[in-house]
Amino acid sequence: MKKYYLSLITLITPFLIFAQKTTSEKIDETFKDYTGWFVDGIFYEIPFSEYYQIPWVLIVLIGGALFFTIYFRFINITGFRTAIRVVQGKYEDIEKHGANTLYGDVTPNEDENVIETLRDDSAHGEVSHFQALTAALSATVGLGNIAGVAVALSIGGPGATFWMILAGLLGMASKFAECTLGVKYRDVGEDGTIYGGPMYYLTKGLKEKGLKGFGKVLAILFSIFVIGGSFGGGNMFQANQAAAQFVKLFGLEGGNAGLYFGIVMAFLVAIVIIGGIKRIAKVTEKVVPFMAGIYVLAALIILGANFTLIDDAFALIYEGAFSGLGIAGGLVGVMIQGIRRGAFSNEAGVGSAAIAHSAVRTKYPASEGIVALLEPFVDTVVICTMTALVIVITNFDGSFMQYGVEIKEGVEITAQAFDTVIPHFSVILTIAVILFAFSTMISWSYYGMQGWVFLFGKGKISDLAYKILFLFFVVVGASISLGAVINFSDAMIFAMVVPNIIGVILLSPVIKKELNKYMKAINVKEEALDEGAEDLTKHM
Repeated sequence: MKKYYLSLITLITPFLIFAQKTTSEKIDETFKDYTGWFVDGIFYEIPFSEYYQIPWVLIVLIGGALFFTIYFRFINITGFRTAIRVVQGKYEDIEKHGANTLYGDVTPNEDENVIETLRDDSAHGEVSHFQALTAALSATVGLGNIAGVAVALSIGGPGATFWMILAGLLGMASKFAECTLGVKYRDVGEDGTIYGGPMYYLTKGLKEKGLKGFGKVLAILFSIFVIGGSFGGGNMFQANQAAAQFVKLFGLEGGNAGLYFGIVMAFLVAIVIIGGIKRIAKVTEKVVPFMAGIYVLAALIILGANFTLIDDAFALIYEGAFSGLGIAGGLVGVMIQGIRRGAFSNEAGVGSAAIAHSAVRTKYPASEGIVALLEPFVDTVVICTMTALVIVITNFDGSFMQYGVEIKEGVEITAQAFDTVIPHFSVILTIAVILFAFSTMISWSYYGMQGWVFLFGKGKISDLAYKILFLFFVVVGASISLGAVINFSDAMIFAMVVPNIIGVILLSPVIKKELNKYMKAINVKEEALDEGAEDLTKHM
């Protein structure tokens, strides 16, 4: 199959060189003329005063997150410890065979191992909890954590960090809800391949509630949006930014450096996405911890070197969160910037992560919902906050950023902040940006393909058609100017919020039932262990 991808890249190379030199700006302008109305509609800001406006899609995101937090009794806090234990594999045995099968009867098994006597009734799924988590994280941890935080601070000041953290904490409940449904209503192919995500719980779940037609419409809309988002924000934007950083690092401005970079990137992406979610998961479970680890380690080094300033930084963040002095829009302006960055970074409520999490091996849908709530915590509460602290601490003297004055190139500001303590870290940051972009692309290729097969059918030909298109757009993204194309694709990603949030709210009672079922299963196991039963996890 690899020869198909190589042949495609060979065929489109002359076209792209021509497009890069002659038609890039024309394509961008034409695209803007036809899609501007959609972009303006999705990102329309509701004016609340002369100084600040709130994007309506942000209200939907945060409103949904608040609803889920309250409805599920602060699952983002109460479920945190359980989430860690699930990722560690503490309940892998009951998730594979069911709690009652293994621990319902605690009578000692004197003759033989209970695991060997079980019939083949193990759970469906293709990846582990940890692999599903890293696959989803790879799509959200990226440029938003590096560049987006710097942009938010430039507009909203240090106080934006407080509201960013709050958005991350609330988003944990949204991720729990949508990812539980992703597993609950997934399809399992004859070959064991998993097909899941909002498309399936919108159709199946709402059909159960007598809303078959409404659910079908929402599912089709979501599928269209996720395909568009996968080609743009999840692909071309990532390739474009990675190419720009690479070209700048090695001083390759001019010529066709971006094109050649795109071809190499497309080839590497092809190698991974040919294998589907299993290979994607195997790559992301290594790449995500590695790149996030390097970034977090560097941040910790800087925070350690400036240990005495951390309390001052938090004081500035807290003060700025509730005063907004010197910032356009004041308190509400700071609040909007922080919440917007947090919500847009972790994509909680967008529905994309439910696609990756639906491929997990488990009999209990809520088990993966609980794992998924860790995602906004890692993405926003940990990584975004570390970026913010580094910038605030290294900018106490105001040497490279003036709060209240918007910047455009967030990566450069973050790089400057890191370089003040770790010389030439910008080189490592460039490598991190490329890795972040690569992992985001391979995860979004899976998201888009799930929407594609929902609309056009399952099968090798359908899969191949989507993957060829996806690789084509990798090269396009690295080669030409993208302005309006990226605005449109971003709008499609956040348009996913509307059908997804509507469906998840309507299906909240189903989620609560699944949560109760899983917590009961955990209790069955723990009570059995208390009564002397053997923990069978080690046999899995």
